[in-house]
Amino acid sequence: MKTIQSFFYCAFAIILLAACSGESFKKTKSGLLYKIISEGKGPKLAPGNFVKFDVKVTQKDSVSYNSFGKIPAFTMIDSVGRPYDISEVFPLLREGDSVVIVQSADSIAKMQMGQMPPGLKKGDKITISIRVKKVFTDMATAQADFDNEIKLEKEKEIKEVETYIKSKGINAIKTEQGTFVEIITPGEGPKADSGKQVSVKYTGMSFDGKKFDSNVDSSFGHIDPLKVVIGQRGSIQGFEDGLKQIAKGGKAKLYIPSMLGYGMQGAGGAIKPYENLIFEVEILDITDAPKSKSPEFPPAVADTTSKK
Repeated sequence: MKTIQSFFYCAFAIILLAACSGESFKKTKSGLLYKIISEGKGPKLAPGNFVKFDVKVTQKDSVSYNSFGKIPAFTMIDSVGRPYDISEVFPLLREGDSVVIVQSADSIAKMQMGQMPPGLKKGDKITISIRVKKVFTDMATAQADFDNEIKLEKEKEIKEVETYIKSKGINAIKTEQGTFVEIITPGEGPKADSGKQVSVKYTGMSFDGKKFDSNVDSSFGHIDPLKVVIGQRGSIQGFEDGLKQIAKGGKAKLYIPSMLGYGMQGAGGAIKPYENLIFEVEILDITDAPKSKSPEFPPAVADTTSKK
């Protein structure tokens, strides 16, 4: 599982830029605009504290990232803060505070020797809204809280998938990990187990039926069977978990909560953050795993989280 630091790095890469203006806004030393909306209680955040916060980023009137109702972001407060960066504002906040932070694309470009940030043009503005949920004084406690947030999000998504399956009248079994498997054809012989290599045909889609990858549909540019070695974490957790329920020749539909898939990151533009997925799979063969290095997996099933 990712640590707090690695998660916040991914989230922060998304929310790095912001812009807005207004007479009620104050400025940091570097010129970053901010406005504290509500006053929390207790002392201001101190260097070395770990802060848990919800964040929403709006760019060109479009929300590009939103953790409200999902897994909050976590970060450590440093003693200085980076210029023209949200870390400048955190030491001004208390637990319970809400704040709007804004940046100008023009100002960022000026600091980067005229280079405009990706996706932005002159005059663009992005707004970051933050709510400080909790403050921790040590890393271990913060990490435990982050792990619990992961657990709660997974439980919520499992219930969402279960509700969807019941509403469609689908007969599916739930694995111990939380993947739902609708067996179409069970196959024959032993099921895939740890250390075995599974050769599989698959089609991945969203819950609204939109395909994002397939080695059955030639329009996706690859039709060779996918080979997955069970237990090597080369594929997303829910995909491997589902394959373990099927024998050679078997066909099934896998209904995968996002936290067993791509979770808070998503996968490029094809798979959104926190998007639950469906895979239609057919196991062509189950063999002993080769001794050579593991094969490269296509993006649709590659485990992009466990290798961070």
